[in-house]
Amino acid sequence: MMTDSLTPDARSRNMAKIRSRDTGPEIRVRSAAHELGLRFRLYRRDLPGTPDLVFPSRRVALFVHGCFWHRHPGCRFASTPKSRVDFWEAKFESNASRDLRKNEALHAAGWKSVTIWECETREPDKLSGIIRDRVMRLPVLPQDRGNRGRS
Repeated sequence: MMTDSLTPDARSRNMAKIRSRDTGPEIRVRSAAHELGLRFRLYRRDLPGTPDLVFPSRRVALFVHGCFWHRHPGCRFASTPKSRVDFWEAKFESNASRDLRKNEALHAAGWKSVTIWECETREPDKLSGIIRDRVMRLPVLPQDRGNRGRS
């Protein structure tokens, strides 16, 4: 077993800097979606899992998942640390079960859940194709004219 090169305090400070919002992959997905003419909302807290991007006209909730944290199958970035293996396996299992629960809750509420993995955001042309395949192929739903927030 290899020891950590950082002290516990330094490791804690390092981990505390990892952001959950406005990450590089999220910004790349937003830019690509906007360039494709898609309009979206960010972090709708009224939806299960607080999706990173929401396309209300298609009832699509999009999550940008980190390959390491959410265990992208077959991805080289989804490695498991060599130390504290039990801790990490429990952490990854917890993340995966939470992802499953929020996807099921979205589906039950009539929404489609789409995931774009961090490694898929690295090449802009491929990312645009992924957004076309996973979001734009879904139909635009008719607008609900009943309650549009006007008094």
